[in-house]
Amino acid sequence: MRILLATDAASEGIDLQRHCHRLVHYEIPWNPNRMEQRNGRIDRHGQLHNPQIFHFAPQGFARLPIDRDAPVGALEGDLEFLMRAVQKVEQIREDLGKVGPVIADQVTEAMLGMRRRLDTAGAERGAEPTRRMLTFERNLGEQIQKLYDQLQESRHALQLEPENVQSVVQIALDLAGQPPLIATTLPGIWPDPSGERRHCPVFHLPTLRGSWMACATGLEHPHTHTVRPIVFDHELAKGRDDVVLAHLNHPLVQMALRLLRAEVWSGEGRKKLHRVAARVIPNHIASTPLAIAYGRLVVIGGDSHRLHEELIAAGGEISEQGRFRRLNVGRVQAALDAVTAQEPSAAVKDDLAQVWTQVSSGVQTALEGRARERAESLQRKLDERRDQEIGDITRVLEELARAIQNELAEAARPTQLRLDLFNESERDQYRRNTEALRARLARIPHELEQEISGIRARYADPQDRLFPVAVVFLVPARLA
Repeated sequence: MRILLATDAASEGIDLQRHCHRLVHYEIPWNPNRMEQRNGRIDRHGQLHNPQIFHFAPQGFARLPIDRDAPVGALEGDLEFLMRAVQKVEQIREDLGKVGPVIADQVTEAMLGMRRRLDTAGAERGAEPTRRMLTFERNLGEQIQKLYDQLQESRHALQLEPENVQSVVQIALDLAGQPPLIATTLPGIWPDPSGERRHCPVFHLPTLRGSWMACATGLEHPHTHTVRPIVFDHELAKGRDDVVLAHLNHPLVQMALRLLRAEVWSGEGRKKLHRVAARVIPNHIASTPLAIAYGRLVVIGGDSHRLHEELIAAGGEISEQGRFRRLNVGRVQAALDAVTAQEPSAAVKDDLAQVWTQVSSGVQTALEGRARERAESLQRKLDERRDQEIGDITRVLEELARAIQNELAEAARPTQLRLDLFNESERDQYRRNTEALRARLARIPHELEQEISGIRARYADPQDRLFPVAVVFLVPARLA
């Protein structure tokens, strides 16, 4: 454990949020502004932990909790008053984000014997608008957390694990004739301090050629100008500026996705990426070869808006007589999860190519059936998403209407603004602003009706579209 001892000289001009998150006040300053200044050394943007701030308490504090409204003298005079000041500082900090001069003067007066109680009611009333704004920001933070949870759920459902994104980039680089990613080391990431990872997750981007050169944009650190490595895992990049996250919108990943998409739909004779593969699976997964097809399922709404898109898989067993029997979704997924990197022999591949003509119609039927089943199961999800969008836009516009109504109500109070203190042009501008607010308020009901109508039209009569993508043959090891 490292400990930094400092006087008030360290309360300004030094940022410690990246190095520590615990602070102990050896003594409580008379001026709460100084105390807040100290706290700000660790309680600031970029802090990775919840700041923990401590101070000494007077004797009897644990036995006799402090009443903020009790007169000085219940514990140890000045220390008790300072304790209440500390609690008030923390309360106001939580409400307003800072203390400022709200109670600084009162603490000084108390230490000079001119005051016995803290009185912050007036200052807190004046800070009510700021408190409302911060309450809104906290609610916004909760909404952002919900959206983040939905993102994580979607990422899992779409199988956007870091390993899959990394595989896409590596395959695309190979197809494009570019050099591969270069595994490297980075303290705290690789070698893995936990010992759980078996493969290096951090890479240096090689020198790329042609249009791929643009993928290196942003790798150079803005201050040190060091070229940083990349990772594909959000958790590894969190809170670090010495590594770059290759997310879905990163130029490297986007370039790789465009190449693979073009390869999937390119014409015969120009393909570098084949749409048929054969792999070996353990013997306990199946007793006969399996044929599994992948398809791109797209759900289109009433206004041709794409409501949903995902990759589905369906398939079944190929008997010795060349007959096809469909497997359920669970068995198909279990087989895909057990796929190894090993390929069957050339002779087995030739046999599979010959039997394809007998089972292709069955595989196509299985894929179409899976698409119908999935589209039906998606209907409830789409209905929930429609209702959520309607609820969201309703809340937004209703909140806007309330805000405008409050502004108009404030403007209508005669003590709020003395128009005779302004010149004619300023009074005219004030009237125009007020009329604009009234006009905006009057348009909100119609806008809400239009938005809800548009959302309902978008989700009306959804149609599913299936695009076969690829086929993979899975061969038990004893037959490979």
